[in-house]
Amino acid sequence: MIRKDERRLRVGVLGAGPIAQFAHFESCAKARNAELYAICDVAPDLLQRMGGTWEPQKLYDDYDRMLADPELEAVIVATSDAYHVPMSIKALEAGKHVLCEKPIGVSVEEGEQLAEAVRRTGKILQVGHMKRFDQPIEVARDFIRDEIGEVLALKAWYCDSTHRYTNTDAVQPLPVTSKLARKPSGNPKADLRQYFMLAHGSHLVDTARFLCGDIVAVRARLHERFGAYCWFVETEFASGALGHLDLTVAVRMDWHEGFQLYGQNGSVIAKTFNPWFFRSSEVEIFHEKDATIRKPLGADGHFYRRQLEGLADTVLTGTPMRGADVEDGIASIRAMVAIARSVESGERVELASVTGAV
Repeated sequence: MIRKDERRLRVGVLGAGPIAQFAHFESCAKARNAELYAICDVAPDLLQRMGGTWEPQKLYDDYDRMLADPELEAVIVATSDAYHVPMSIKALEAGKHVLCEKPIGVSVEEGEQLAEAVRRTGKILQVGHMKRFDQPIEVARDFIRDEIGEVLALKAWYCDSTHRYTNTDAVQPLPVTSKLARKPSGNPKADLRQYFMLAHGSHLVDTARFLCGDIVAVRARLHERFGAYCWFVETEFASGALGHLDLTVAVRMDWHEGFQLYGQNGSVIAKTFNPWFFRSSEVEIFHEKDATIRKPLGADGHFYRRQLEGLADTVLTGTPMRGADVEDGIASIRAMVAIARSVESGERVELASVTGAV
């Protein structure tokens, strides 16, 4: 059991749907420096079920009432993508810190609106790019930053599998659902290009940025065949490094995610697993100076809990933020919009020039 700190961040979770049930409620319960103070959902049956299971101090069926609670310190926005920006802004303006599920929005303008609210309120907003809290990937990033010298190139891939639900259904509890749950207007899956890019491409783009820094331009192609979507993206980083990103949904094989990175003083190879296995990535760090390989164990694979602890450390003790901030969130949106524009035009697209939605 994780030993709890005496001072813990009091967190309210907005939305009691699958992502909250699979990740955020348990993260609050297990975090050493945070606690599940409140749950908010408009569906009364779902709210009571989750309240009986997780036993927070407060239950709310109205978001404004939860935000008015002076004891509440932070909010996890665990809603559909369409609600991320307005619900995050409400929390910030109410004086609460925010952990917002990725992506922070679906357009560049939405992201900039949220960034302005962060600057205006002075509150902390962390984006739920939990792969930054995969311990071996953190170790790899530190090696890249401190020892590898110049980075030559990155190849990274995120390939969802046709068998992913067979795998995850075996390890996840059945989600509790409600016919009274609030859903966004329209069907988010009506445009699968946009849906897959937002759901999966946001992870791939953020991992590339986490390892190699800012992306300045992309050239992308999309191939659709037998119900599968495959994006190949040539990527230019501000450092001068080159990248190749592969987003494929869905491959006829096991979950396939990872990267290879080549640098001046070594290289990194990583294999990443389906996140719901809560298994840290397998990483090999090669040191050119002595021709040795290091393999960090990463025994703690609860990325969702670790990202909440990171937010709580920043709020409670002033520790520098380890996760993705709002500017990282905007950069991810810009990259995804640029990829979409490049697919449409067949041309190289600079991220600084893009506007609009993914």
